[in-house]
Amino acid sequence: MDHGTLYSIGDLARRTGLSVRTIRFYSDAGVLPPTHRSSANHRRYDLTAVARLDLIRTLRELGVDLASIHRVLADEITVSQAAAAHAEALDVQIRLLRLRRAVLRVVAKRNSSPEEMELMHRIVQLSEAERHRLIHDFIDSTYGGVDANPQLVELLRSAVPDLPDEPTAEQVECWIELAELVQDTDFRASVRRMAEYQAAERADGDQTGLHHELTIHVADRVAAAIADGVQPASAQAAPVVAELVARYADTFGANDSGEYRAKLSTRLAIANDPRVERYWHLIATINGSPTTTSLAPIFTWFTEALQRHPEP
Repeated sequence: MDHGTLYSIGDLARRTGLSVRTIRFYSDAGVLPPTHRSSANHRRYDLTAVARLDLIRTLRELGVDLASIHRVLADEITVSQAAAAHAEALDVQIRLLRLRRAVLRVVAKRNSSPEEMELMHRIVQLSEAERHRLIHDFIDSTYGGVDANPQLVELLRSAVPDLPDEPTAEQVECWIELAELVQDTDFRASVRRMAEYQAAERADGDQTGLHHELTIHVADRVAAAIADGVQPASAQAAPVVAELVARYADTFGANDSGEYRAKLSTRLAIANDPRVERYWHLIATINGSPTTTSLAPIFTWFTEALQRHPEP
């Protein structure tokens, strides 16, 4: 049979720039079978094999595995199908590399120990279901078994971290911090105290919701006082306190009194844990949602002013 011009492995190497060893490997792997063998049993290849080798080289440079290349050359799948499958695999690899890069940057920023680095690496490898389970476990441990504000509990359960497929370094760092925060025993104890206090208030008749309008009013009024340079202990703070206590009393069906101010001061002190605000900030950043202005300075001012002005 006339095979036309035939090339040795050395000829193919010179023609393609690939090494003899690489071409022999492709041949042994079955993706580049020889067209003919010489009387000395040396492998020979025709122009079709040369074109085949060019395709193999291109697919390998793109990272396609030999098994997929073999299927392409055997007409089991098209080049398009092989490319699509490999692109999906690359997407997974790229995501993992981004996560690893982000972890390494956090490690460098924190000057972490090997143990901390290993923990952070495990945290970012969690699946979406595992991330959500971590948050729900936190909520169960802090709000479980008490009749706390149901609207707040529902909000907590719905606001779960959804780390995107291609997170930024900031989002990865926030997820690591959030995972550490919800497992912190001191933070859990603090939130549990809030839940128990809410339950006690509900038992006393407070069945109202999240009080967004009240929070906005307090924030605006205290921000204006701070902007005017009013100090919590000053006489100028007294009317601000009176106005805000009156708003609270009206919301909760109470009257302004020394006893009520003491109760309100306790309520604010328990609720004003800056880590709670940090929790919501981390969730928002991870989910790519807008973050809100910190209310910690507002309620710190109001709490101190209440303590400095305990009587109406």
